[in-house]
Amino acid sequence: MTTSSTAEGGTTQLGGDRVVVWSPEYLDYRWGPTHPMNPTRLDLTMALSKSIGLLEGVETVHPSPADDVDLLRIHTPAYLDAVKRAGAVAPGTAAVADAPHGLGTEDNPIFPRMHEASATLAGGTLAAAREIASGRTLRAVSIGGGMHHAMADWAAGFCVYNDAAIAISWLLDNGYDRIAYVDVDAHHGDGVQHAFLGDPRVLTISLHQHPATLWPNTGWSSEVGSGEAEGTSINMPVLPGTVDSLWLRAFHAVVPGALAAFRPQILISQCGADSHREDPLADLALTVDGQRASYLAMRDLADRHCEGRWLAVGGGGYGLVRVVPRAWTHLIAAALDREIDPTTAVPEDWRERVGALAPGVDLPTVMGEDSDVSYLPWDGPGGTPETGVASLDRALTRIDSAIIATRRSAFPLLGLDPEDPRD
Repeated sequence: MTTSSTAEGGTTQLGGDRVVVWSPEYLDYRWGPTHPMNPTRLDLTMALSKSIGLLEGVETVHPSPADDVDLLRIHTPAYLDAVKRAGAVAPGTAAVADAPHGLGTEDNPIFPRMHEASATLAGGTLAAAREIASGRTLRAVSIGGGMHHAMADWAAGFCVYNDAAIAISWLLDNGYDRIAYVDVDAHHGDGVQHAFLGDPRVLTISLHQHPATLWPNTGWSSEVGSGEAEGTSINMPVLPGTVDSLWLRAFHAVVPGALAAFRPQILISQCGADSHREDPLADLALTVDGQRASYLAMRDLADRHCEGRWLAVGGGGYGLVRVVPRAWTHLIAAALDREIDPTTAVPEDWRERVGALAPGVDLPTVMGEDSDVSYLPWDGPGGTPETGVASLDRALTRIDSAIIATRRSAFPLLGLDPEDPRD
């Protein structure tokens, strides 16, 4: 047992346990048979985690749905009412077709019991936050969360209730006053940023595909927060085709320095897997190995700056079979301090199960993709690393231009030198 200070300034005994929050009811968040966000990805992730032995002896917390009091922390009463009414009627009726608040669209079609399913995902992230805040655990992961596009009165981007924002609001009311949120989904974490745009107690950092090339077309480097919260919104847009080494160069050029300056008490990570090179809805080029490296980096940053307190959630990711289950199994492993070597064989029983569900899919045989995740650390605006590859040199120039744009926009507001790689 170790002793650690709490957000309230006292002390509590913290054990070595790590928590996985999971409910089979997460699978009820199902937009329809042809919708890209298919909860099968969650089922296959948990099946792979179990098959590979990751969950042996691990406490699994079964969450309750978030109640209206907590949902209203972020969402409006009219919006909650609209979600409840929409999910209570049969699809295709006039009431559904006329549903307001972004409901009933191609991205956000009506499905039965929409409110109940969405509240369960939000309840999972809240349960993870409560486990950490109580001192029962240092780390908790809920792959069902990460619905980062939902706005106060609007469904967007496959997201109904913004679970991360709800959990952040709850933490702010329960002893925390410096919370960092890092979003590595391919799409900008717009809903969480918007919820705390003027709140200096919350630092939001989003690394995402450039807004000129991908929905929701927000997350420019110039978006830095408002009023007394200027500097607490940080956006690191990267161009389509960005590979592991360049993405990690950008991550490490921005995230560690910002966290060190902000001094958060807890780190919340949205770990969307749609940055993968095979994802059908985005254009980045990360591998499972690069995504794993980002999870390990965020865990280590939580250890360095937050006394280990780390809450990780899922998010986007539409490579349902080949990508998401491996990526998020690595995420769970990172949270549990049970890292899985990328060369580890994918269990044959999992491959047999998935082969029956998805015949014809080229199933992975190992947990990684043999990608080199080393990167050249950013060394300032005048840095000229020698690569010997002309095309990579051009890519380095482009990523470095993006890095310095983000640092020059936000870092001075945090008291940092945007051109000093030590910050």
